[in-house]
Amino acid sequence: MDILNNLGRAVLAGICISIGGIVYLKVGGVAGAVLFAFGLLAVVTLQLNLFTGKSQFVWGADLRGYSWLLVMLAGNFAGCLLTALAVYTPALSESASSIIETRLAAGPLRCGVLAVGCGFIMTTAVRGAAAGNWWALLFGVPAFIICGFPHCVADAFYISASLLNPAFAQTHDVALILPFYGAAVLGNFLGCNLYRLALPGAPSPFPAEAKNSTAQGADAEKSA
Repeated sequence: MDILNNLGRAVLAGICISIGGIVYLKVGGVAGAVLFAFGLLAVVTLQLNLFTGKSQFVWGADLRGYSWLLVMLAGNFAGCLLTALAVYTPALSESASSIIETRLAAGPLRCGVLAVGCGFIMTTAVRGAAAGNWWALLFGVPAFIICGFPHCVADAFYISASLLNPAFAQTHDVALILPFYGAAVLGNFLGCNLYRLALPGAPSPFPAEAKNSTAQGADAEKSA
């Protein structure tokens, strides 16, 4: 799989998660959290490249595997930014900024710790869907939203939508947002591999899938 195909799947994954974010911002509450699940359902169904879906497959990989994961995250963020630009309204931006303000008020350390919970839920959801059990996904997405666990790709959409609001952009710059976002990314990655940390040396339930996924990342780097 060449780098353009991999990157395109990452951008589209960001768009799918952003659609879930839009629905959540407009509907809110438990209903909005449940409907957000469409984003991850689309990602899994179309086999797209989502950071929180693939992080579990590069644990212990070489530098190329981790580089592939960072390129994927950049593609996810690009998809979120494109979606935010396409659907921007002042009301939507205001709703998104309230979420980012909550993240900033919590601070990087707390955001990172909470993000571990989201990563764990995402790995459970993706593995469940791969095994034909979609309930883990349908319940998992509302669960991490209601718990207030940061999801780095969803937050990429909320950040993009927030910064399109001139009033928010004047008082919030990248230097202010980057620490909490970096903590969320790291927390998500660790959460996606929490079972590995808790059970060191335990074999992956899907070794062949993990091997193929890491190999695709290496192939993408080679074709760059």
